[in-house]
Amino acid sequence: MAFYFGKGTTGKAESKSVSPEEKVFFLKMKGDYCRYLAELGCAESCKSATDTAMMAYRIASDIASAELPACHPVRLGLALNFSVFYYEILGLHVQATSLAKRAFDDAIVLLDNYAEADFGPGGALCDSTLIMQLLRDGLSFWPAQPPEEQEENS
Repeated sequence: MAFYFGKGTTGKAESKSVSPEEKVFFLKMKGDYCRYLAELGCAESCKSATDTAMMAYRIASDIASAELPACHPVRLGLALNFSVFYYEILGLHVQATSLAKRAFDDAIVLLDNYAEADFGPGGALCDSTLIMQLLRDGLSFWPAQPPEEQEENS
C-alpha cells in the first residue's frame, strides 16, 4: 500500500511504502478527523463524514488485526477511538462496548510476556497501559445498551 506524502525532492508527487503501524495510524487519524466533522456537521456533510470515518476505521482495524500485536499502542488507540465512534456518533452501544472489551481482553493476555520495567515511564508498554485504562474507563462509564433499551428490558 502506498500513501501520498506530498512533493518530494524532485518537485513531483511521490508515494512511499509505509509500515503497517504508519498505515493504521494514518487511517485512524483520518477516521478521527471525520468523526469530529460528523460531530459538528449537519445532515448531508454529517452522513458523508460518518461514512468516511467508518471506512477509515474499518480498514485500519483490518490492518491492525493482521499486522500489529494486540498490545500495540496504535492498535489500542484505534480500538478506543473506533469504540467512541460507535458509541457517540452511531449510537451503537453494544458494538462499542464489545469492541472496547475485545481490545482490552486481547491486550491483557499478551502483557504477561513483558517485564515489569516495560510498563513504567519510558517503557515499551507505557502508552499501551494508559490506553488500556481509557478502554476500561469507557467500559465502566458506558452502559452496554442505550437508556431506551435499558428501560424496556427492566
